[in-house]
Amino acid sequence: MTLNHLSADDDDSSNNLDSSLSVVPITDHLKRKFDDFAPDYDGVDILAKMRKHEIDADHMASSATPSWILSRSGENSDSYRSISSSAECSYDCESSNRSESTRLQLFVRMMSGGKTIVIHADRNDTVEKLHQRIEWKTKIPVIEQRIIYKGKQLQNEQSLSFYSIEQDASLQLVGRMQSTEHPIAWQTIDDIMYTISRMYKSEEDLPSNINEKIDAFFRMIPRENDEVNGDDVCAMVRHTPWQDYGTLFKTKEKDESIAKYIKIFSSSSVPGALVMLYTSSKEMNKLCAKSSIKLFLNKCIGLPKNQQNYCLPIVLEFTRLLKRFCPDQKLYVTCRNTLASMLETFDNSRGFHGGVLTFGSEIFPFFSELADLMVKELVQYTGPSFSDVEKFASFWHHLKKAIEFHVPCSIPIALPLQNTILETEIVQLHRLFGKLLSTMDVCMCRVEFLLAEKEGGGNSESLSASCSQYLAILKIINSMANLYQGAKEHVAENLNLRKVAFCALVVKFAKRGDDHQWIFEYREATNFEARRHLAMLLFPDVKEEYDEMHEMLIDRSNLLAESFEYIVRASPEALHSGLFMEFKNEEATGPGVLREWFYLVCQELFNQKNTLFLRTADDFRRFSPNPASKVDPMHSDFFEFTGRVIALALMHKVQVGVLFDRVFFLQLAGSRISLEDIKDTDGIMYNSCKQILEMDPVFFDSSAGLGLTFMLETEVLGKRDTIELCPGGKSIAVNSRNRRHYVDLLIERRFATPISEHVKQFSRGFTAMLSESVPPRSFFKRINLEDLDGMLRGGECAISIDDWKAHTEYNGFKETDRQIDWFWKILKKMTEEEQRSILFFWTSNKFVPVEGFRGLSSKLYIYRLYEANDRLPLSHTCFYRICLPKYPTMSLMEQRLRYIAQDHVSSSFGKW
Repeated sequence: MTLNHLSADDDDSSNNLDSSLSVVPITDHLKRKFDDFAPDYDGVDILAKMRKHEIDADHMASSATPSWILSRSGENSDSYRSISSSAECSYDCESSNRSESTRLQLFVRMMSGGKTIVIHADRNDTVEKLHQRIEWKTKIPVIEQRIIYKGKQLQNEQSLSFYSIEQDASLQLVGRMQSTEHPIAWQTIDDIMYTISRMYKSEEDLPSNINEKIDAFFRMIPRENDEVNGDDVCAMVRHTPWQDYGTLFKTKEKDESIAKYIKIFSSSSVPGALVMLYTSSKEMNKLCAKSSIKLFLNKCIGLPKNQQNYCLPIVLEFTRLLKRFCPDQKLYVTCRNTLASMLETFDNSRGFHGGVLTFGSEIFPFFSELADLMVKELVQYTGPSFSDVEKFASFWHHLKKAIEFHVPCSIPIALPLQNTILETEIVQLHRLFGKLLSTMDVCMCRVEFLLAEKEGGGNSESLSASCSQYLAILKIINSMANLYQGAKEHVAENLNLRKVAFCALVVKFAKRGDDHQWIFEYREATNFEARRHLAMLLFPDVKEEYDEMHEMLIDRSNLLAESFEYIVRASPEALHSGLFMEFKNEEATGPGVLREWFYLVCQELFNQKNTLFLRTADDFRRFSPNPASKVDPMHSDFFEFTGRVIALALMHKVQVGVLFDRVFFLQLAGSRISLEDIKDTDGIMYNSCKQILEMDPVFFDSSAGLGLTFMLETEVLGKRDTIELCPGGKSIAVNSRNRRHYVDLLIERRFATPISEHVKQFSRGFTAMLSESVPPRSFFKRINLEDLDGMLRGGECAISIDDWKAHTEYNGFKETDRQIDWFWKILKKMTEEEQRSILFFWTSNKFVPVEGFRGLSSKLYIYRLYEANDRLPLSHTCFYRICLPKYPTMSLMEQRLRYIAQDHVSSSFGKW
């Protein structure tokens, strides 16, 4: 039998903690008000206040008898009213004749409902009289009651003094026909409440065992592999019929068991009592409560993630109470941070059905408080800290969920709202959004100032120190903007205006593993460096540990075949560990040789003789897969190999001098190919399709029109064929109404379909080199074709000798030496291809990054070679170092350099 016969009107005769923890169905609201626990700042003794409240409630109860009592089965309304009145009068008369020292105030808790009522009695009263008093207040028949005190059931014939029941003692009221679950846990919580009560009332310092009890309570909570608690099993066995033993030991759902333990803690008003103790004027009480609250928080965090869910309502209650009574204390901040940390792993689907209904209003005050803190620290340029932003994001994540739950069909929201749940919070949130956005605009203006100062020789670290959380805050602002109509446009306008600052923040603070997808909603506010940085974050860190590197020893004469075996047969993990490259019969090793290998392999792969790729008709620098290559069954594997090589080259930041055709790039990104996309790929077809679309509709549909059908003529390996663009296309005439569809099908069949398998294989190889779980096509979606051009080939401009010279240092020479002057003059006279050959001999880089020579991983060095003054130069490509003798004449130096500039020489004269 359960004790659920409580009327709503009984609230007048009980202390209720006015809590909105309806976020969790298992949490009971029928608890004492915190007002009755908290210190009275007007000087009224809190315990006296509690007694007065309950005495008044006792006398009010007789005139507020619930109407439903009159219709109870088996009871006469008149006789029941008479019994109630006589019981009240009898008690009042008796109590007036008894000594005040023997009078007791008792807290009786309903274990099934969690409600606590206050009963006044005398120490000399029998337990039976106490049962009668409880019946009058709760309408629960005496025969159905069982009272537990300190783990013992009180017998009707004994007096209260027999059990040494103290003032303000806590009793448990349970159903006589129902076994009590977790009696040890109940007893532990009773002891905690008893200790708190004594400490608060006592003028002397009393020893506290609250922490020990909290620790013991958490040890009772079953963990992942625990069986049912032994003490509880024994208690259950004593009240379980023998025929049910078989089912007794079948473990219940863990979640249900955990929930019951947490319910015991929450229904006892321990959070309110501890906060009451913390606000005490006695320092010892304050320290004890602080220690106990922090212990509880640590115990909650120490639980497995899935079990933390059930502690969340209690932590929320602690946080709310501390915010109300001591918001300036560090303990409140600690509690708020713990709540935010638990929200990060909060799973609303595990036992919290419907919990989102009030969750938004519960956490909004904390979110608003942190938002104000963000603004304050942003304005003062003192932060905010990573921890504050992390907690801010955690509160926002769940607040956003609550709003989306209540107004799913209205997002984006148009203000003002009317008659909507969370209406107040939504309006206030919009104000916070505007405040944060305008504050960040001021901050990004300052970032631009810092960048300008850096270029002028200022402190580059100032950007990192003061702006490290700006990007994270902008991400939250973007998420807030998703809720309101027109808000995204405001964010875009601000970011476009502060493009320089925004891109600098992305490059500086966007880290691997974070979610950066929101940034691409503002692609116009990004530049090449920002997009490249975000794309490169999809690759894992390149490990350069020698013992774990993937070693390759390759014969130059069999470069492609041997490279294929080394790369395709290796696991992605092995290739992520770094590459150690060495050519057979050559002493050079290291990063310089690896850069040379990348360049040479790519030259072979895109060589027209190998028929893997074709040059674009209108731009010979660009390549796309050769549709005819499918005749060779090995070519499928070679496209996967090519995908791996290109990805590895990007990982190692090597410009290999290869450009992709736009159609090929768009397919890698999973984008649909439009007419404008084929303009540079096939100008003839582009113009033809353009003419079809722009032709006068009347003329196009007349007999003098083109007379087209949905057919396409193809030629593969000299063999002509005609295919239908759609089922029955041979008999479908192209007219002014369907010509757009005809052009779309024509482009798809002509450019996409023939190489779809090649693209798939290339993409498979490329994706294998990305970090684990990165979706295919993600890399190419983050960048533009022009970005990929810059990453694979470098800058479009000719090599700047002045830039080259500005990033070169000397050892053994001085900048004013005539040999150095000759060297730069000779380079300026060379063709661009000769200059690239010298650069390749020097660094194993034939192409300069988009940023110029400052984009290289190191400065360049010219060392003096103390050997014969007529010998050829040497290079150490790993260190970007060229070694020159002290040539006696400029003509001799030029002769030697031009010899080095020959391709077949520049690829084999370096050492390492």
